[in-house]
Order: sequence, then structure tokens, then C-alpha cells
Amino acid sequence: MATTDRAEAYACWLQYKKIEDVKWLDNYASYCLNIGVVGTSEIIHSALDELSLAFHSMFGKKPTVTPHVDSETSIIIGTYQDMIEEEFALETDVFQSLNDEGYILRTVNHLEKNCVLLVGKTDKGVLYATHHLLRLIQARESLHQLDIVEYPKNQIRMLNHWDNMDGSVERGYSGNSIFYENNKFTTNLERIKDYARLLSAVGVNSISINNVNVWEKETYLITRKLLQDVTSIADIFRAYGIRLFLSINFASPMELGDLSTADPLDNNVKSWWKDKVKEIYQYIPDFGGFIVKADSEHRPGPFSYGRDHADGANMLGEALEPFGGVVVWRCFVYNCMQDWRDRSTDRARAAYDHFKPLDGKFKDNVILQVKNGPMDFQVREPVSPMLGAMEKTNQIIEFQIAQEYLGQQKDLAFLIPMWKEVLDFDTYAKGEGSTVKKIVDGSLYEYTYSGIAAVSNIGDDINWTGNTLAQANLFGYGRLTWNPNLSSEEIAKEWVQVTFGNDPIVVETISTMLLDSREIYENYTTPLGIGWMVNPNHHYGPNVDGYEYSRWGTYHFADRDGIGVDRTIETGTGYAGQYFSPNKEMYNSLADCPDELLLFFHHVPYTHRLKSGETVIQHYYNTHFKGVEQVEDLRKKWSLLEGKIDEYRFHNVKERLHMQLENAIEWRDQVNTYFYRKSGIPDEKNRRIF
Repeated sequence: MATTDRAEAYACWLQYKKIEDVKWLDNYASYCLNIGVVGTSEIIHSALDELSLAFHSMFGKKPTVTPHVDSETSIIIGTYQDMIEEEFALETDVFQSLNDEGYILRTVNHLEKNCVLLVGKTDKGVLYATHHLLRLIQARESLHQLDIVEYPKNQIRMLNHWDNMDGSVERGYSGNSIFYENNKFTTNLERIKDYARLLSAVGVNSISINNVNVWEKETYLITRKLLQDVTSIADIFRAYGIRLFLSINFASPMELGDLSTADPLDNNVKSWWKDKVKEIYQYIPDFGGFIVKADSEHRPGPFSYGRDHADGANMLGEALEPFGGVVVWRCFVYNCMQDWRDRSTDRARAAYDHFKPLDGKFKDNVILQVKNGPMDFQVREPVSPMLGAMEKTNQIIEFQIAQEYLGQQKDLAFLIPMWKEVLDFDTYAKGEGSTVKKIVDGSLYEYTYSGIAAVSNIGDDINWTGNTLAQANLFGYGRLTWNPNLSSEEIAKEWVQVTFGNDPIVVETISTMLLDSREIYENYTTPLGIGWMVNPNHHYGPNVDGYEYSRWGTYHFADRDGIGVDRTIETGTGYAGQYFSPNKEMYNSLADCPDELLLFFHHVPYTHRLKSGETVIQHYYNTHFKGVEQVEDLRKKWSLLEGKIDEYRFHNVKERLHMQLENAIEWRDQVNTYFYRKSGIPDEKNRRIF
């Protein structure tokens, strides 16, 4: 394997390859020779470093950098406040309309010479403008008439890491943690800096660096023993506009202190947390706050003391409030020991049932983090009815970039189309047009805090994500959270260009593979919204009756007569009633329920006809055969790119597609055989079913 191949795998979308396009160089290279900097800060220094590195790599020459603007200057960077005295005709009203991370990117004539302005409302805006300019250059766009005004649509754009200090990553499919090894912090801070660069390039501004399941007290990051190391990590991310958060164990006063209780209404517990928070801010003055998973999957929480979620969250919020910190309280709360044979119980209902009655009872610096669906990151599930249900409580939505149930980054699954479906979904919370993206950007209910979080998919593999193509999900997450109005096609094309270059065949082939991949994965796994037919514990590969808690029965309730979960109001769990009208009526009606979610809401005979005219059982046979054929086609498409992509990345994806084909065949054979034996109904096309 060539060293350069490994470097390209590592660089992800910060490739900055030498530009060989003579025509483009003749037209635009002059813009990149001299940089004038107006003002200074740690973040502006990061922007300047990125420009210098990129230009040196792309043009073979380091640009000249001066702390002022003169007749030689071709790129001018700085904040609006620092540039206001300069003669750049910067419109005050434009900057007043931007939030603190916004910027303008504009070509102007200054001192009888064309220059490119990168002006941020604050220094964070300068950094984001820098990466925008570099994306334009990587895509070989014109620089002559730039006039771009940009700002992020979401306030919080966060990544949650599920990294453990022993170096493992819960639901990690890309190697070990980049933060920890052998219960200590890593000494490879350069890689963490490169990670911060990657995240700043796509607009991520918040990060939590430890698992929400905080188990061993020796590795609690809020201890004085470890806070100095945490500070070093926070310093790196701060230079790239990223604020650090930590996950905590709700029982910390008992685990780390000498208290006999963690009761959130106990005055000694309140004092313990106030002292701990004060100590953290002495180390990290811009600390973001806590991520909390409580009273779910055996995690401690306020329920142990007869208290509710508002009691627990508000106690922490009170401690953080004087310092500007927030509590991010996860709503993934359900009884993992419930009996699935009792069809009146329904895990899908749990978050709404727990939290809806508490609307208005949370402090203003508490944010509820709601998974995009009511279950657990399935390939197809409805939007959580929690989104929009709590008018008086801050909310952020939670996605999972790590493909826990979607092939684990062995199988290709581009997640941006799924996330866009969620963000564009109309909840009707305040009538038509109450889309999820308006809820999480804070505009529908004017939340104090709002935004989007996601479980990270990176590890210490050389290419960060195991499967090179899984980089597109991390890149796409950042770009989509910055601007939810970007199309899946735009994001896919942009990622391919900045990662693999501008060869039209490469761009078209990989973009098509990405955009088709979610439907392909759904076809050979769990179509029609049924969900969960995976192997217990590790969650990869088919196990039609299997799941951790399925000893009490399957999730899909398949029997000899039919399949699906009755979640209707009249005869089922009543889950459909958690939605606003007209979604409530749509999901509740067998006739009106979208086919892609039919089995999530209804138990139907195998012979029930879909809107396509197919029966449910025939649809299952057809999609599972089709899915395998589609994976074979993905392999053929990729093979045509040999020689157009470096050897390492070509063989990395080729190997993953081989694993995906094996997985798809296993899914096809197990699922089709299971339902043939269950229903006794043969395939109309007489294909071989084992």
C-alpha cells in the first residue's frame, strides 16, 4: 500500500490535491497568493493555518500572509467588527441579520484589484467562510463573482461519542477510540486536531467525548484526576469553534463522593453537583454542559427516589446555570424488561408517555434529546411523536451516523435521504407547515436552545470510518445540520468532489451508489417498516426472531396468518394517537397508512394487498431478491472505477461490497425461508427459497 494512498484515506474531505487544471489555474490561482488578516484570535489562526496548508498543497507554494491589507492582498479575512473601518462596502444590515456563526464570501475590487473577502460575524464565521472557499476551489468553481451570505440554520450541531476509556467504542465499527487507550487519554493529540479540522469544515460546533453509559467510577471524566486531560482536548476543539460536553453518571455523588443518595431534591446532592460544576469551569471556562442518560437500560436516575425527569434535569441545570452551561437529557427511556407478549405495552410509546406530561416543568437550560424515531435507529420508522409535542421544552433531535442497525459500515447506507425525510416531515404541531426542521431550529416554538445531535461513526482506522464511503455520512451530517434545505443530491456530489476529485465518471458513479443505497439496504433487510430482525447484542446480520429482549416474543408479531404490530387507537397499543391530526388519522387507518410504514402500525394478513397491488408476502419475496441483485450491481459499478481511484480506497470499498453481498444473500435466504414456512404461501415467481 502506497503511503500516499493512506494519506488520502486519512484526509477524508480535506484532500487539497495539487491542481492540474491549467485553465482554472490561469483564471483563479492569483487569488490564492497573498492573504491579508484583519484582527486576530485563536480561531482566526486556525482558519489561516487551513488556508496556508490548502494553498501550499494545491498550488505548490505557500501564500504570503500579512497582518494588514495592501495592494498585493488577494484574500482578506477577518471579522466584521475588525473590518468595519476598512473600505469594503460591508452592509451593516446584512451582518445584523446573521447569527454569530454567519459570514459573507464576496469578490470585491480593492485598490484596483479583485480580492476575495472572507468576513465573519465573529471569528467562527471566518473559519466557516474559509472552508466554504476551499470547497469551491476543490470543486473548481469560479471565484470571479462570489457573493455568498451564509449562516447555520441550527444553533446546536453536536456529535455524541460513545467512547470508553479502555479504548473500545460502543457501537463502534471503525476501530478503537481516538481519545482513549488502556484507561488513559491518548498521547496522539495531532489526530484529535485533525478530527477537529474535519468537523469544523462541515460546521459541527459541539461534541461530547465519552459514552452516555458511564460505568466505571475510575474513568469518570469529571474527576479532578482526569479534568486536566479533558482540558487539553477542550483546548484543541475550542480552536476550531467546537464546544466540549461530557456524559455523566447520575449517581456520581454516590460513586465519587461520600453521599448515600443521588436524590435530586436532597440539598447535599444539589451542593455536591454545584461544587463539581464550579470545579469543571475552573478547568474549562467554556464548558458546554452534561449529556445524561438516566432511568433507561439499567442506568441510574431520579426514578430510584420517586422523582421524575424534570426533577433530575433541573437539579443539574441549576448547577450549570451560573456558568452558561446546559443539560442535554436523553429521552431514550423505556422499560427494557417489559413483556412483549402483552400487546398493550409498546416501547414506541415510552418517550412520549414519560415526557409529554412534564412539558413546561423543565428549566430553560435543559434540552431534551429525542431520537428521530420512536424505536432505535431503524432503516424505516415513523418520526417520533415527541418532536413538536412539547411546546414549552427545548428539544434537539438525535440521529445515528454509526450504522448500528444499518450494516455497521460494512454495508453501504447513505443516511442523508433518511434524515431529510425526518426533517421535512410535517408534524402539524401548529398546523400545516410545522416541519421537524422548524422544530429543531427553534423557530416553531422559539426555543432558547435547539438543534441536532448524532452518534459519531469514527474510530482510529486509517480512514476514520472503516468503510471509506461511510465518510459521506459524517460529512453529510455536518452539511445537513448547517443547512437542512440542501438536497441529498447536492450533498452527495459535494462529498464526492472534495473526497475523490472531479472526474465526471467518478462523481456520477459514486453519487448514484450513495443515493440508491438506503433503499437497497431496506430491500434485503426489513421493508414495510417492520424493523428488528437482527442478531442480538452485536446487531449485524439476520435473526428473524432475535433481539435482546425477544425472549418474550418477537417485535414483528408474525404468526401463520399475518405480520405487523397493531398500534391503532381502537384495537392496538394506541401509539398512533400520539400524533397530531391528520397524521394520527393517516397512521391509524389501514387504507391511508403509507405502505412503507404499514407493518409498523398494522397487523395484516400476508395476503393483504399493498397500494402497488402486491401482497405483503410477495413484496417481501420480491424485495429480498431485488436487494441482492442491487448489491451485485453496486459491485459492478464500483469495479468500473479501478484505476480512477487510489489503490487503498478502491480495495477498501471493494472488500466492503463483497461483505455486503454476503450479508444480503444471508438476509434474503433467512427472511424468505422464514416467511414461506410461516405462511405456507409460495413465491409467485417460483424462485428458489430454501
